[in-house]
Amino acid sequence: MKAARHARLRPLTLPGLAEASRTGVLGDGPFLAYAVTPALREWYLSDDIEELEYAALSRAALASLRLLAADAAAPRRRVVVAVDVSDDAASDDAASGGPGRGPDPAALGEVRVAGAVRLAKAAAVHVDAADAEADVAAAAGALAAADGGDGDARSTVDGAEDHELLWYATQEIPSLVG
Repeated sequence: MKAARHARLRPLTLPGLAEASRTGVLGDGPFLAYAVTPALREWYLSDDIEELEYAALSRAALASLRLLAADAAAPRRRVVVAVDVSDDAASDDAASGGPGRGPDPAALGEVRVAGAVRLAKAAAVHVDAADAEADVAAAAGALAAADGGDGDARSTVDGAEDHELLWYATQEIPSLVG
């Protein structure tokens, strides 16, 4: 029996996408990605698959923002690659919180992809428009304070989340990174 294949959402930066384009490898594994997991379904309280997929995309976009916060040289645009990975190659253990504990809210939707994934498995790329750069830059700068409970910083991070990621076909990757 063939394993089911589902989209996993891999957070990146534009330099990370450029590297994947150059090497043809999206990740050697294990690497962090996002998907509609049982814990995300329970937290989001919805059975609408489109809403759940959007929630997973939002989680991946926040993870991309974290990558930007750690890389001051990267252009201030969040990047998420939707990649088809078999269910056998991804696990959502990271979000379980361990025995006797509920799901870790910070890890909702997280999955670990075990092996190498070729960029050719990508289904689409989601990237901020250029006009989001100022808000994304401010959000990346405010992320640590927001994580520490600063309400104003949280509002700044939310400002980046107000920007919808644009959808690009994989054939458009060279123009995105060029």
